[in-house]
Amino acid sequence: MKFSDQLRFVRQNMKRNKTRLFMTVLATAMGCAFLTVLASVGFGLQQSVVEEVVGDRLVTEITIFDKNPDLFDTQGIQNGDIDYFQSLPNVKAVTYRNYVQQWLEPNVDNVPVEVNQKIGMDFEAEKRAGFALGAGRLPEQPNEIVVGYHIREQMPKEGETSPPLPDASEWLDKTMKLQVSYYENGALAKKTIDAVIVGVAAKPTREWNLDKNLYFGEGLLEQIEAITGTQLGELPYFETTPTEEQVTEALANIAKPSAERNYQDVTVIAEDASKVKQVAEAIREKGYYNHSIADELKQVNMIFMIMKIGLIFIGTIAVLIASIGIFNTMTMAVTERAQDIGIMKAIGAHPSVIRRVFLLESSLIGLFGAIIGTVVSYGISIAVNGGLPFLIQMLMEEELPADFKFSIIPPFLAVLTCVIALGVALVSGQRPARRATRIDVLSALRREV
Repeated sequence: MKFSDQLRFVRQNMKRNKTRLFMTVLATAMGCAFLTVLASVGFGLQQSVVEEVVGDRLVTEITIFDKNPDLFDTQGIQNGDIDYFQSLPNVKAVTYRNYVQQWLEPNVDNVPVEVNQKIGMDFEAEKRAGFALGAGRLPEQPNEIVVGYHIREQMPKEGETSPPLPDASEWLDKTMKLQVSYYENGALAKKTIDAVIVGVAAKPTREWNLDKNLYFGEGLLEQIEAITGTQLGELPYFETTPTEEQVTEALANIAKPSAERNYQDVTVIAEDASKVKQVAEAIREKGYYNHSIADELKQVNMIFMIMKIGLIFIGTIAVLIASIGIFNTMTMAVTERAQDIGIMKAIGAHPSVIRRVFLLESSLIGLFGAIIGTVVSYGISIAVNGGLPFLIQMLMEEELPADFKFSIIPPFLAVLTCVIALGVALVSGQRPARRATRIDVLSALRREV
């Protein structure tokens, strides 16, 4: 008996009992949908909590601290180290931040501006890493800068409350004057650099973090270093007015712009969260001390893994309950088709063929139920992700983060559901299929089964 004949026989028999077949497939579909939706909650919450709430860059960044002195002759992160990090596979960007070592006395419209840090960086790398702006654009010319979100915040006077924070975007396209101090012939002098404000950094996610920094590229940093003759604009400190000889001697002990630069706050950004561990271990094996949030998320991911396994286990119970319906349907099918089985045996059908016919029917019931249940579960997932945030916002007056997902159904979860449903259906059809092979030909033809 060819497989096509077996399939035709199964299809004809399934058409005879459409109502019972429909209810069995429906029960299987409900069990599969319950399994998929339940497990999808674990996947959705893990991605939302770990990647969305924590932040994409925070998840994918690897902070470089220093080098193992036993493996390297020099300390600090330098150009060669930056090149090595950039050459690694699965690395999206390598960022660094160098801090200017003098005040610069910034002012806008002749009004002094309070600044925390003056930070030189590579904006191309920062762009790839996801440096966020609240307004404006990133610098494209050496004398263009980005200011921090709280750059215009003012300290309240004694007895007064804090004034409202002025919008920093009002300063876009304005010129900030920077006073670079330097020593000339032993005397302290100043030179003004004009910098155009072209962007405002995004508001920090942590409310207590005040961003009153200035961000600029290597071009402006090199201008400052050219004026001072020292790296990062560093100047020697004197308690009293120094002599020219003292200034010359002190400046000789400070690194010159032409010397090898040591980069500060170096961060390697992996292409995605799944590559962080691999990149971090490669860097660590090379002898660089580093840390990533992936080290902290191991326990969190383990908790979510246990939760997902538990949810899949609970969902599988629903599919097992649906298997009772499959068993009952197949048992009734054997009873009703006793004469057909007797005829098949009479014309020489092997018991394995008869068993295969009923297993094929039970597997089709499981497969149809799994497919329908998976399609329904995708619809439920879309409805939950669209409706639940709205209900939470309306009832609890709480706004969830953007792109927060309660339910995510990865492709392998849908495949796993189909495999479980198919396996349960085959197990459920085993006993009725064996019973069909034991039917006596004469008894079957006399309808005495």
